[in-house]
Amino acid sequence: MRRTKEDAEKTRLAILAAAERLFLQHGVSHTSLEQIARAGGVTRGAVYWHFENKAHLFNEMLGQIRLPPERLAQRLSGSAGANPLRELRDLCIEAMANLAGNPQKRNIMTILLRRCEFTEELRYAEERSTAYIDQFIDLCQALFERERERLRPGLSPRLAARTLHATLVGMLSDVLRDPDLFDPLTDAPVMIDTLFCGLIRDWSPAERPALIDSATASDQCGQPSAQP
Repeated sequence: MRRTKEDAEKTRLAILAAAERLFLQHGVSHTSLEQIARAGGVTRGAVYWHFENKAHLFNEMLGQIRLPPERLAQRLSGSAGANPLRELRDLCIEAMANLAGNPQKRNIMTILLRRCEFTEELRYAEERSTAYIDQFIDLCQALFERERERLRPGLSPRLAARTLHATLVGMLSDVLRDPDLFDPLTDAPVMIDTLFCGLIRDWSPAERPALIDSATASDQCGQPSAQP
């Protein structure tokens, strides 16, 4: 029995891996379950044994990774540190770094953002993604609300949260479209800090670990560097 379960799991993973490859190459709407079965070296019946339809298969593929908005939202929901904005900044940078270091996450995020048309059969996946995005924005808003007095004049916590989300989506879309545009490991921290400089009026180098060497004379806000 144990061997049967192991074999079944191997078949399931083979189907998911084949779907990832074909979705990435051809797009979700242009890939059939029969094509996935052939690419995975299994029968079409095996595909239907593990997955009800293409929507179910697609959702299970997404479930293999923790999408950046989901992971950030889960972490932020438990954020009770003395510096919530620093926590938020660090989580944004961590999300970009994890995407850069995990090929499967990059592939599936590329499928989700660039190879997927949310047709009727994929409505659940769209609703799931939208729900987590809204959750992320709401959690960010709550953090900015706690630091409202530090926001730039005329900037509400809600607008600050939406600005942060829009920037993250733009960064993800750009680096997935063209990996040579910027380095998620070295450039993303500077980009995120520049964003926080535009949101927080007293954002300073003391609020972040050293990202640049001591030859740099000022931070992104134009303030004198605190580094020796």
